[in-house]
Amino acid sequence: MPHENTPPSVPLRVLVADDNPVVRAGLTALLTARADITVVAEAADGHTACAAAETHRPDVVLLDVRMPGMDGLSALPRLVRVAPVLMLTYSGEAEIVQEALRRGAAGYLVHGEFTADQLLTAVRDTGAGLAHFTATAAGAVRAQLRREPAGPPLPDGLGSATAYGESPPIPAQPPISAKPLSQLQPAVGQLTSGRSADRRPTAVDRSRFRLSAREAEIMDLIASGMTNQQIAAACFISEKTVKNHINRIFAKLHSTSRAEAAAKWLGTAPGSERAGDPR
Repeated sequence: MPHENTPPSVPLRVLVADDNPVVRAGLTALLTARADITVVAEAADGHTACAAAETHRPDVVLLDVRMPGMDGLSALPRLVRVAPVLMLTYSGEAEIVQEALRRGAAGYLVHGEFTADQLLTAVRDTGAGLAHFTATAAGAVRAQLRREPAGPPLPDGLGSATAYGESPPIPAQPPISAKPLSQLQPAVGQLTSGRSADRRPTAVDRSRFRLSAREAEIMDLIASGMTNQQIAAACFISEKTVKNHINRIFAKLHSTSRAEAAAKWLGTAPGSERAGDPR
């Protein structure tokens, strides 16, 4: 039994920053269900995240990369001055992972590559000063290390022999210079990821499909190229539930494949400009 004068443990305070309201709600529900974690604020963009961090002083920040206004990479330098930042995102491009680490990220998790329990462990460990990376991010870190210039010279005789008949090591290449997010990927802040209503093509009248809010959310994710497993992880639902939603979506869009449904949803299917014809 703890001593009667022992103060109660203080929950880990977390700020969740992601422009997808479904993802934010799912993360908040997952984290606050644990007695040792509490979500002190949510944010849908970098500006709001920075303001919330200054106000609430969290112990850990969960941060998406692609957000409207100020993206995650742009917000990172300000956020890391307040708390360790764990990137939690669909953006697994090596250049973005490496740039996030240069700007101070404490870890990097790519959606679809971790379980709920692994996420909880990563959040707790980030608060304790330990780093976590999913497979894609770890690969980007290894690639970066291979490209970094050599450090101080080794003592004489060490590291100079070729082992087991291998070829001599490839000379190190200069490190990648730090670049703003917009230069890492073409118009990265403008890409249509399908995860935010703000990014939908304005010319498409989607109300005619009569999808529910959840069905529209899932159709956005389908159009962005996600698998059922990734959609389930993003929405914190089972794959079976995802399949049930997709069956209803296909019926409403008069589609028999993901590609056909996505084309109609994005307005690229032949005749899709005719607002009265959902086929």
